[in-house]
Amino acid sequence: MGNNDLYVYHIVTKKKMSLGQIINFDKNQKNTLYRFFFEREQLNSKGEDFIQILQGHYTNEGLNLDNENAQVALNYVDQTIRAIREVIVEMVRLQEYPDYPSRLCCLYAAKSYEDTLKWKAIFDSYNRKVLQIVKLRVIGDAFEGDGKLLPKEDGVPFSEKIEQAREYWKGNDRNELPELLINGLIEVVEIIEDFSKV
Repeated sequence: MGNNDLYVYHIVTKKKMSLGQIINFDKNQKNTLYRFFFEREQLNSKGEDFIQILQGHYTNEGLNLDNENAQVALNYVDQTIRAIREVIVEMVRLQEYPDYPSRLCCLYAAKSYEDTLKWKAIFDSYNRKVLQIVKLRVIGDAFEGDGKLLPKEDGVPFSEKIEQAREYWKGNDRNELPELLINGLIEVVEIIEDFSKV
């Protein structure tokens, strides 16, 4: 899809949007997903990262981590495997579908209110605070993918993850977990729900 006038739904989680607000999402503007996976640092109370923790706590008997260091290690591994997934997905996009919006430089939306509610349920299950559901008008590019087709957060070889990424970019046939990647000129045309007032 490209250069169309499209109406979509968006879940607002960080900062409330206002009616008439204009967002110009260009190809160089990084989104929350990018910042979450690529700019966050996992440190313990001593300021040590995962590698420093491993080097400092590995002995001949093995790895001995207290709860804090184990949590830093788990957070780092979780963040890293998701960042690797996004790098692989972006690599495949750049090579095979360069005209599609990047998952790292877009706003996430859904074509229907019902699809938006599927994502809200997922956000709620992770205790991620949903502030609003808004309707947007988009003049720009869009791609609808199925979130269930993204490479999994597991230890399979990268070659398998690349094939999974290719399946994702082929488009949304199954529609299990539809996600719409949008960029361009975006206007808030309606506040559908405001959960911050509840």
